[in-house]
Amino acid sequence: MSMHDNLKKLQEMRQKALEGGGKARIDKQHEKGKLTARERIDLLLDKDSFEEFDAFVTHRCQDFDMDKKKILGDGVVTGYGTIDGRLVYVFSQDFTVFGGSLSETFANKICKIMDMAMKMGAPVIGLNDSGGARIQEGIMSLAGYAEIFQRNVEASGVIPQISAILGPCAGGAVYSPALTDFIIMTELTSYMFITGPKVVKTVTNENVNEEQLGGAMVHASKSGVAQFSAENEEEALGIIRKLLSYIPQNNLEEPPLFSTNDPINRIDEELADIIPDASNQPYDMKDIIYRIVDDEEFLEVSRHFAPNIITGYARFNGRSVGIVANQPNYLAGVLDINASKKAARFVRFCDAFNIPILTLVDVPGFLPGTAQEYRGIISEGAKLIYAYAEATVPKVTLITRKAYGGAYDVMSSKHLRGDVNYAWPTAEIAVMGAEGAVQILYQKELENNPSDERMKELIEEYTEKFSNPFIAASLGFIDDVIEPKNTRFRIIRAFESLVTKKLTNPLKKHGNIPL
Repeated sequence: MSMHDNLKKLQEMRQKALEGGGKARIDKQHEKGKLTARERIDLLLDKDSFEEFDAFVTHRCQDFDMDKKKILGDGVVTGYGTIDGRLVYVFSQDFTVFGGSLSETFANKICKIMDMAMKMGAPVIGLNDSGGARIQEGIMSLAGYAEIFQRNVEASGVIPQISAILGPCAGGAVYSPALTDFIIMTELTSYMFITGPKVVKTVTNENVNEEQLGGAMVHASKSGVAQFSAENEEEALGIIRKLLSYIPQNNLEEPPLFSTNDPINRIDEELADIIPDASNQPYDMKDIIYRIVDDEEFLEVSRHFAPNIITGYARFNGRSVGIVANQPNYLAGVLDINASKKAARFVRFCDAFNIPILTLVDVPGFLPGTAQEYRGIISEGAKLIYAYAEATVPKVTLITRKAYGGAYDVMSSKHLRGDVNYAWPTAEIAVMGAEGAVQILYQKELENNPSDERMKELIEEYTEKFSNPFIAASLGFIDDVIEPKNTRFRIIRAFESLVTKKLTNPLKKHGNIPL
């Protein structure tokens, strides 16, 4: 064959690979409100930056007449490209080819780009849309999943791993996304579960549909499995691009620096009016966050799960910072099991990828009750202590109002190696609230003299002594009591001073986090 003939053959094969499962199946995909594997890659990556690998790979299965059904690419599109000019590796499962089911060769393609991403120190993005294991291949398919899981675990904390769920993701397929750093799901077109509605009906007699069992909002609000829920695929892919702008390429690099016109020393007089006079009144901590960060930009993570704690990314003077903040607007900002898990995972991601952490504190304590104790709030709350204590990135803490009991310790206190710890004049740092403390400290006196007048007097006395930050400041546990209007400037100065921080944990294989 001449070069001309070979080139013609190449073009024909490439065209065939681009067609995936064929026009009819592509039309069906579009009818469901879903994009194709290649359309997703085009939307995610910078224009014309995608370089594809293994477009001509086909499966090797001989059983069940599969040798007569071979499609180029075998159900997953893999390769690399750029997002805002930065290298990323991507795989996009193609539901039009064998329902996106995973075969041995499908898994090999994914493993190849994961290995390359580790060598290059670049993020991996998985776009999931698959019917699960390819049953015709049996154990080979299951082996393929495990090969991917092994790489997910080895890559964890080395390169960022992001999963978008853009269709079905069930059975063994769910564990690879679960091992990655962030999961983004699309509403009404994606779902995740270990066992589907039919099996659930057989085993537990529950009647649920796919959306109720494992839809985007179920995992964004109830289970916390998904960090983001998007209205559609365009939004989901946009979230990935936005998220990556706050994150470095790998664990040996710093997050990207952005230029900003937002002045470092911008004064905000209105910050002083956000906290209500009564200490049991709610307010929205996000009102503070948006006022102090660069350009009022804040990307919230796990917004619908455990809203009593806020996690997300912002910039201060162009530098990426992870923010953890109690939310007095929801359950008074109390720490419970879900809040502890959510914040601990976020803190550990930031620490793994050199992203400094700002902690905004207004916490009345841990949530009491049998429901929490029986589900293990002791070890769940310990996860957050572990995460903060282990973290070696710069840590700046600001107590805006309450910091009571063990929850004061947990929220990036000086004692857990907080680098710079500030408080507003409204900060109350104490073992507990004034009323509860007085009832314990003066129990006998109040039994003998149960007058409201004396109770009020004792509460005022305790409040005077402890409902201010100056005791902690006099002991050096608070570095400075700052004026609310200067908060942005003081936080930026603190982070700038910590750029050269060097701190290492004792050498060990790994710790034993209270999982």
